[in-house]
Amino acid sequence: MTHYPHPEFSLTSTAHPQRTLLLVKRLAWALLCLLLLAGGGRLAIKQSEATGLRQATAASLQRSVIGVRPRLDEGTQKIVLPASLRGYTEASINARGNGYLKAWHKNIGDHVKKGELLAEIDVPELEQELAQAHAAVAQVKARLELARSTLQRWSVLNDSDAAVQQEFDEKRSAFLQAEADLAAAEANVKRLQNIEGYRRITAPFAGVITRRAVDVGSLITAGGQELFALTQTDPLRLGVWVPQAYADDVKSGQTVTLTLTDKPNKSITTRIERVAGALDPVNRTRQAEILLPNSGGQILPGAYAEVTIKIEKHGAALVVPVNVLVLDKDGARVVVVDVENKIAFRPVKLGRDFGREVEILEGIGADDVLVASPSDLLVEGETVSVVEVKTKSASKENAPAKAKAG
Repeated sequence: MTHYPHPEFSLTSTAHPQRTLLLVKRLAWALLCLLLLAGGGRLAIKQSEATGLRQATAASLQRSVIGVRPRLDEGTQKIVLPASLRGYTEASINARGNGYLKAWHKNIGDHVKKGELLAEIDVPELEQELAQAHAAVAQVKARLELARSTLQRWSVLNDSDAAVQQEFDEKRSAFLQAEADLAAAEANVKRLQNIEGYRRITAPFAGVITRRAVDVGSLITAGGQELFALTQTDPLRLGVWVPQAYADDVKSGQTVTLTLTDKPNKSITTRIERVAGALDPVNRTRQAEILLPNSGGQILPGAYAEVTIKIEKHGAALVVPVNVLVLDKDGARVVVVDVENKIAFRPVKLGRDFGREVEILEGIGADDVLVASPSDLLVEGETVSVVEVKTKSASKENAPAKAKAG
């Protein structure tokens, strides 16, 4: 008997594998899309992490610098120069003759007048030499008188043509020679008298004895040793050496302030008496001489002092701390941070040195940001982060700057 399949059973059995296959394909595509999305998300996360790491690394490698701005300096500048007080006139007194010190009449600290006796020198042999010179003068005078009378008699004979011309000339020559010998003898007497006057050591000017280097009985040689040192203490004078940077600003008659180290709270106002007309070629300074009245003698010569001179500035100038300078084979330069925080090296022209600050004449502007104490590792065009420090505002009268000579 032949059996045929049921129509409904045949249709269902054929459609079921097709639905299963379609379902599997959909699941596969969904899984693939899920994997692609997961991979894309993971890649995006890694890229974000890498970018953040690069940014953090770049930020950690970026240098941080301290920035300062130039300040505008106006008004006057004070410079302080060292000086030593000296007497207006100072002299080292020596002997003009040889001998032994017989006595000294003035000692250190004594005030003496011009011509006053300081010491006496004993020269025993000088008295004998002077007596011998006087005797020689007497001998020459006697010979001169004989030659004069002889010449007079021969002149009478010569006028009457009774004398031989040769003998007359000899008598006249003897007379002239005797006259010359007398002049020489008298000059020798004056010389010895002058030497005898050198036995008395007198003060060449009024002042104070500051040194005495001899004692009674000491052997004295002409010009060989100092006997006394004499100083005129009123007025005192002192010389200061003004550096070349300020040489044109110092004038005769200019008022200055003097401070003594033993009296730091007391200032003395005086003026510049005269100024040298040229610079010293060795230390490039200009000498200025200052007179200081000292009628009471309260200020001692030889004391150390500091002279403060006000320098008038011609226009405003840019002043920066000295730690912004880079001094190398290329000269003086500064490190500038531009608006993009990038490093730039600029050459500058320096002006006057104020100690902790220095004047810049060319190379920078008032709005530039300069790097303080720049590192040797900084390179041109490098990007940095800046921590700006505000400088103190300039006053109308700056603090005194101590200047050095040579």
